[in-house]
Parts: sequence; structure tokens; C-alpha cells
Amino acid sequence: MNERPQSLQSIDDDLWLVEDERDNMKVSYRIKEVLFAESSDFQHVMILDSYDFGRMLVLDGVVQTTSMDGHIYNEMLAHVPLAIHPAPERVLVVGGGNCGAAREVAKYDEVREIDVIEIDELVVSACREHLSAVSGNLSDTRVNFIHADGVEFVKSKKNRYDVVMVDSSDPAGPSARLFEHAFYRDIYDALRVDGLVVRQSQSPLFHREDMCRIVRHFEQIFPITRVYGATIPTYPGAFWSFTLGSKKHRDPAHRVDLATKYVDGAVLRSCFDLPPFLRIPPNRPEPLRRGGDHRRTRSAAGQDSL
Repeated sequence: MNERPQSLQSIDDDLWLVEDERDNMKVSYRIKEVLFAESSDFQHVMILDSYDFGRMLVLDGVVQTTSMDGHIYNEMLAHVPLAIHPAPERVLVVGGGNCGAAREVAKYDEVREIDVIEIDELVVSACREHLSAVSGNLSDTRVNFIHADGVEFVKSKKNRYDVVMVDSSDPAGPSARLFEHAFYRDIYDALRVDGLVVRQSQSPLFHREDMCRIVRHFEQIFPITRVYGATIPTYPGAFWSFTLGSKKHRDPAHRVDLATKYVDGAVLRSCFDLPPFLRIPPNRPEPLRRGGDHRRTRSAAGQDSL
């Protein structure tokens, strides 16, 4: 293992992971054991065994997913769009090195191809070996792991995917370009005529500016934009958002009738029912429509407007 990073600290004879979430807040986890720690060409990767959250993936000192609640995030990222698209056959996961999203997608027999474009091969190998509660030791033959730049990969694809899931870390380091308008435009081109995309869009409490920026990018590109949420204890504030952009489909075409722990028909119906403060983003005079739905209309001047 590499030299201990600064985020791992000895406090009163116990080992703690101290995550610097923001200037005014730190989140600390008491750690049982360091199972894996190594630097790749992109970031520092650790798998830690914690007391309350179980095993966790930590990138550059920031917790990405845990054994305790990783299923919530991955089920919400995967099953919501797959329930909305009536016949998903080709799915792309951008990021997703912990394999959790791909694991959920693989539960659908109608899906014939699952491409996982993860730039850091070390993340995938570490999670498959040490974080099986999330990765499930994924070995489905439909899953293709591609270790390359997700931005460039998407740019090279046209009219290929039914569903794209952007499972990236925070907008910094190797993930920063996955939050840019040009990337979402390339995703639009990579989707089939009735395709849709979903991405995690940060905390609506602590990263509200990032979330609103993502929503506005989607509104400018997709005929339909919807925001939904979930409670995920690992993440700051425990309240997390997801933003969906769709070319055609808006509502669930079928129920989730699979081996899930969090998502079911009731969750599918309720996750789009947002509280008032999320229906009125900053600098927007009118409230969002129910469920965060936006449809672009053609004005008399021929310009797209909301």
C-alpha cells in the first residue's frame, strides 16, 4: 500500500477517514481496516472497511459509495430511466467504476449490450475484488468495460444508445468535463431517436448551483427534462438529486419487478414529486412544472423556449 493519505488520521488511537466536504464542514468515519490503497494515473483509490457504513470506495479522500447504502444510489440511477424507456437494448454507463449501476442494468433481460466507460481501470479492479456488496463481482458477458476518456468516447458515437447513465464523481479532476454543456450535447447525438440520459446532479442543499447548472444544460438540449431525488445517507445532507433528459419518453412505461432493495412502483411514482424549494431554482421567475418537467416549445420567431 502507498503512504497513508492525509484524509486518514489517527484520533484517540482510532483510525478515521476525515472528508473535507466544504470549507465549513468535515465528515468523519471511524475505520476498521484499510483493505486497498493505491494511486493510479488519475487519482488515489482506497477501499476502507468502516464501522457504520461497511466497506467504502474512497477517491482522493472523498467517499463515493458504501456497502450500506450504495444500492440506493445505483438503483435510482439505473431503474428509473430503464422503467421509463419502453424497450432499452443498448445502455451506456459513463463512469460507474464501482460496477453498481451496470450490475443493476444487467438485471434486465431485454438489455443486450452494456458499455461501461471508466477512465480509471484501478477503480474497477479494486471494487470487483474488495467491494462485492456494490459490484457483485460483476461478470455478465453483456458488460463491456472500456478504459478511456468518457468525453471522447461519447463524441465518437452517433444514434447508438437507448439509455445513457452518467455516474461520475464531483465536478473536479478527471470528472470535471462530464459536467459541461458540450458533453451533454454529444450524449444527445449518441442517443437513438427516443433515447434518454440520466446523471447524478449533486446535493440540492450543498451543491445547489451545480444542480441548477445541470438542469439548465439539459433544458437547452432535451425536449423533456425531469429532476428526481432520493435519500442516500452517505452523501452530504443525505438528500441527492438526479436529472433526466429525454427525447420522447416522460413517464414509466412499466414497473420495476426485479430483485431491488429500494426502487419499486411506489418509489417510481413519488421520486419526481419535488418539494417547493426544488421546483423554483434560483434566477428562474416561474416554478418548474410538476416533477421538474420541462418541454421546449417553438415560439413564433422559431426559437426554442420554455
